[in-house]
Amino acid sequence: QVQLAESGGGLVQAGGSLRLSCSVSGLTFSNYGLGWFRQAPGKEREFVAAVSRSAAYPYYTNSVKGRFTISRDDVKNTVYLQMNSLKPEDTAIYYCAAAATSSTMRIFDTAGDYRYWGQGTQVTVSS
Repeated sequence: QVQLAESGGGLVQAGGSLRLSCSVSGLTFSNYGLGWFRQAPGKEREFVAAVSRSAAYPYYTNSVKGRFTISRDDVKNTVYLQMNSLKPEDTAIYYCAAAATSSTMRIFDTAGDYRYWGQGTQVTVSS
């Protein structure tokens, strides 16, 4: 059974930092591209960041470039999202996702590309 479990969310003041973790089990982690999405109240789920199997090609939505960093640890089967300089508009439920791929370089920025999803973790940034 495939499981993705996010952790690390919480309440933080604007300008602060959080590190999200997503522990993955039940699949061959190194065969998957990984991504983070978020959904704010009343809005559609949106892409945040993705990393390829090789981890050589991280990709970010424009609004988080320079503030967020995605990384993966293929020993711990975990993907991370380091979030710095947080803004109130970053408030959302954050989801991790996994997409099987034969390519070590390909990244995925569309929710439909991902087969497996976590349950989400709430991030709230106060002004």
